Amino acid sequence: MIRHCTVSLLLILAACSGSSDGRDSAPTPVALVTLATASKGNVAEMLTLYGAVQADSTAQYALSAPVEAIVRDVAMPVGSAVQADEVVVRLEPSPNSRAAMASAAASARAAEQAYARARRLRADGLASDGDVESARSAAITAQAQQDAMTRGARSLLLRAQEAGHVETVSVNPGDLIAPGSTVATLTRFGSGRARFGIDPQAAMRLAPGTRLQLGVAGGGTRVSLPIENIDRTVDPQTRLASVYARIPARLQLGPGQPLTARVPLAESRDALTIPYQALLDDGGQPYVYVVKDGIAHRHDVVLGSSDQQRVAVTRGIAPGDKVITVGGTAIEDGMKVRTR
Repeated sequence: MIRHCTVSLLLILAACSGSSDGRDSAPTPVALVTLATASKGNVAEMLTLYGAVQADSTAQYALSAPVEAIVRDVAMPVGSAVQADEVVVRLEPSPNSRAAMASAAASARAAEQAYARARRLRADGLASDGDVESARSAAITAQAQQDAMTRGARSLLLRAQEAGHVETVSVNPGDLIAPGSTVATLTRFGSGRARFGIDPQAAMRLAPGTRLQLGVAGGGTRVSLPIENIDRTVDPQTRLASVYARIPARLQLGPGQPLTARVPLAESRDALTIPYQALLDDGGQPYVYVVKDGIAHRHDVVLGSSDQQRVAVTRGIAPGDKVITVGGTAIEDGMKVRTR
């Protein structure tokens, strides 16, 4: 009985020993990561600005009603881009204008007949040269009035003088408008100016001539333009200073069109750089994981300029170091890693 118990105890101890060995031989966790190499390069700290095309009064002109007229339709509403000679608003003569044109035509015919009669009377010796000259002058005046009315009637298709944008339309279909009334204002395409708001502190770090990357809101194309002027006066409403750039005519941008721009605030040249996504933060202290011999080591770093794609590192790592860019948030200092 005693021997049986002894054998059982030995078996239990052997089992416990085997279980302990199994725990000791469990595999060490290995994290799956992506690496990038720290390398030298130039990094510019970029700032995004928001603004719009400014209106230029010298580039604006108005379309007016030549005679009293009724608005038939507005072919090009506000904001439309137009080409030279394109119809913007269609008018038609009002009843008063039609009556005036008929009256002018009748007056011109009557004056011409009176002039012809004066010439016959002069030939018969019944009228003087002065009578003939007076009749001739009256006929010329009446014909000029008729011609003016005719030209006005033919000018009721109000067309763009040059390529540009429709800024305002002050009428609606069916409106009765007086002669000379402004119907629409247009702005011709040309060299314009863009204004951007900027933080006053950031404005202190810029200078005229610095090139910005101009983009039209909602568009993908960017154009490099020099800063023309910087106004560091703070707008009391927006609390922003202003940056101005000259817009080339070829962009065909109209006043009020929203714009964006990216401008460099600072640049680190020939700096040690890493991908921005390699950065981690511990209570305001930036750090990265550097992998050596399959082990991740935490390195606290001091940063320089950043363009949100790459960041300059002034202290904490060396050229050629392999830093973790993907998977770093699950890493602990000293953990084994392998690459994807």
